[in-house]
Amino acid sequence: MPDKTAADAMKLATSAWWLWAESGYVIWSRSWMMMTGAPGAQAEAQRMVSEKVKAANDLMWQTMTGSLGSGIGAAQKSVDFYGRKVSANRRRLAKKP
Repeated sequence: MPDKTAADAMKLATSAWWLWAESGYVIWSRSWMMMTGAPGAQAEAQRMVSEKVKAANDLMWQTMTGSLGSGIGAAQKSVDFYGRKVSANRRRLAKKP
């Protein structure tokens, strides 16, 4: 039987890698919009800042209340939390002309 801790660590590493990859695309897309002065660039910048503040606050609250758990499980929940938000931004930004 495989070691559950090793499997959890591998899942966390894979999730973190996907978060990194998708974040790069989102950063590139937003940077490109702002550099070129694309329509909606100012609104996107405001959205970006407000999303980051809200996400950090939400995750901080989950950490303080203990709802994330501890150890690898807490790290996985944190990566998943940000991953959902980054994936949604990637899909939304990919649709922009």
